[in-house]
Amino acid sequence: MHKYEVIIYWSNEDQVFVAEVPELSGCMAHGETKVDARAKADQAVQLWLDTAAEFGDPIPEPKGQRLMLA
Repeated sequence: MHKYEVIIYWSNEDQVFVAEVPELSGCMAHGETKVDARAKADQAVQLWLDTAAEFGDPIPEPKGQRLMLA
């Protein structure tokens, strides 16, 4: 389990739940249920981290607090 914040919301356009990980640029997933979207987001986070490590890109530390959204 990762410690990055995950925001889950319903997409009317796609008719799925979307799970975004705002601390990891472009990291998101979707699923038919909130639980499914969260599980897929966890997989997406791991893939994001693995790819960043492979290419030597910086990996941000989880902030450990609720993000402020505008």
